[in-house]
Amino acid sequence: MPAKDLYHDTVKTALIKDGWTITDDPLTLAIGERDLYVDLGAEKLLIADRGNQKIAVGVKSFISSSPVKDVENALGQYILYEDIIAEEYPERVLYLAV
Repeated sequence: MPAKDLYHDTVKTALIKDGWTITDDPLTLAIGERDLYVDLGAEKLLIADRGNQKIAVGVKSFISSSPVKDVENALGQYILYEDIIAEEYPERVLYLAV
């Protein structure tokens, strides 16, 4: 499993305080015989809709010496994860916490 991002626990705490239930820490995505990991999976009961909203959250810190490289990496991961989630978990919306 990958190492947790610097702000992983902060984002997780914020989601919980906002009423989200953390369902996966991390959320595993399969691509071929390999596994990829989105930092968090969460869901929230929407009373008005009488259903659940499900999300996946990638957490990224831009702390390297090259902020452009950080953006490239985050964007690349986001696009890859978005495609896999659309196939594997179509009920989930992907977010990027920076």
